[in-house]
Amino acid sequence: MRIDGTTKVCGVIGNPIAHTMSPQIHNFLAEKIGIHMAYLPFLVEKEGLSDAIKGAYALDVLGLNVTIPFKSDVLPLLCGVDDLAAQIGAVNTLVRKDEGFYGYNTDMPGLYRAMCSDGISLEGEKVLILGAGGAARAVAMMLAQKGVSEIRMLNRTLEKAQAIASEIEGATGKKIVIPMELGAYRELPEDEKFIAIQATNVGMHPNEGVAILSEKDFYDHVRVGYDLVYNPLETRFMQLVRESGGKAYHGLKMLLYQGIIAFELWTGTQVPEEIANETYAVVLDLMQKKEKQ
Repeated sequence: MRIDGTTKVCGVIGNPIAHTMSPQIHNFLAEKIGIHMAYLPFLVEKEGLSDAIKGAYALDVLGLNVTIPFKSDVLPLLCGVDDLAAQIGAVNTLVRKDEGFYGYNTDMPGLYRAMCSDGISLEGEKVLILGAGGAARAVAMMLAQKGVSEIRMLNRTLEKAQAIASEIEGATGKKIVIPMELGAYRELPEDEKFIAIQATNVGMHPNEGVAILSEKDFYDHVRVGYDLVYNPLETRFMQLVRESGGKAYHGLKMLLYQGIIAFELWTGTQVPEEIANETYAVVLDLMQKKEKQ
C-alpha cells in the first residue's frame, strides 16, 4: 500500500477495537478497486467521543465506521442521519459532508444483502427473532420494510419485546410483530416452519457452546437460521438448526456487506459481486485461522 499526501483516510471507532476485521475488508476492497485509501482502527474512550468526531473531520477523514458502544451516542454529533438510521436509532457509518459527518445504518442493509446472496427471500415470509435488544429491534425494522408477513419476537423479558412491537407499529404502521416469552415457542403452530434470526450475543466468543434456546423441539420450527454472531463461525444455534434439518448461516457475510455498503458510500463506487466474493473468501480464511490459534 502506497501512503502519500493524496491518500484518503477512513477508519472505525469503538471500544474495544483490537478485534475488528474491518481494516482487512476495506483495505482489500480499496486495493482491488483501485481507490487510493487507507483504513485504520481507532480506540476511543467514551468521554472522548465528541473530540474524536471533531478531530476526524478537522483531519479531512473521508469516513468512519462506528461500532460498540457508540452507535447511538454518536447521533447528536452528526449533521444528519438517513431515514433508516433515524428509525433504528443507531448509525454505524459516517460519511463526510460539507457541514459535518452524516450518519447511515448499513448493518441492516448488510444483513439483507447477505441473505439475498444466500438465496433467501423475505417477501411474505414469517420470521422468528430471538432477543429484544438493539440488534433485534433493528432487524425487526428491516424485516418490516422488506415485506415479511409476520415477526414473532421471543425474549426472556416479554415487556422488552412488547416495547419493540409498539415501536415498529408506530414507525411503519404495520402491526406485524408478535411479542412472546422464550418458552412460548411451544405455542407455535406444530407444522409451521420459519426463518429464525438469532439477534443476541449468546454463544459469542469466548462463550461458545451455548444457545439462547437449547430445546431441540424449537428447532423443528426452523428451516433457515441466521446467527448475527460470526465469532465463532459455528455457533451452538447453528448446530441445532442443522441437526433439525435446517440451513444455518453465521454473521460474517453481514459484516462483509455492511462494510461494502459503507465503502460504496464513501467512494461513490459500486463493488462488483465477484470482488465481494473475493473479499469474503479473504475474511473467512482469516477467521478460520484465528479459530485454529
